[in-house]
Amino acid sequence: MTGTHSSRRIFGAFALITGITLAGCTPGGSLPGSTAPSSVEPSVAASAAASVESSAAESATEPTESLPPFACTPSVTIAKTADRAQITDVRVGTHDGYDRVVFEFASGLPDAVIAGALPPLYADPSGLEMDVAGTAFLSVTMHGASKVSPDGAVTYSGPVTFEPGFDQLVQLIEGGDFEAVSTWYLGLDGGGCIRVLTLSAPSRLVIDIEH
Repeated sequence: MTGTHSSRRIFGAFALITGITLAGCTPGGSLPGSTAPSSVEPSVAASAAASVESSAAESATEPTESLPPFACTPSVTIAKTADRAQITDVRVGTHDGYDRVVFEFASGLPDAVIAGALPPLYADPSGLEMDVAGTAFLSVTMHGASKVSPDGAVTYSGPVTFEPGFDQLVQLIEGGDFEAVSTWYLGLDGGGCIRVLTLSAPSRLVIDIEH
């Protein structure tokens, strides 16, 4: 739906994950779904399994066995681990109980804020109103991140709009890439709590949306 539709607020949960240690459980005490993706965007089929690994040493076919719980807070903030984080891949996938968005970087993570958003949603830097599908929305704003390097080399030339039609994730679309600020919007079907992970080797920012 267009940005004229109302949306209920999207909330987030933050978990910083490094090395091979992943911890957490759902509020009910059971682990969230950790099976292999049941359907994946064609552009990410070859690499989606790697996005859920806790270590590069693990098998590429093995999903994360333990994940932190979903929770509902207004926003999630990620601290940078590099002054410049070059985007090298963007992908989406769906799992049992949640949909997933992955941003991958060449080296290190940018400062990032993941927060609920209300329409109208605007493109950066034009300021033009964007038409984002869904009834609820998340914004992802990454400072010090870009798909173009300072010397003009393109480090990510893949899709900037995904329309997977998952249970929650209706659309992922780039809102802007200007002066090392990368903005993306997630259009959701009704909204839900989220879980945010950071993974290394390679550097990834992972956003899970609970079904």
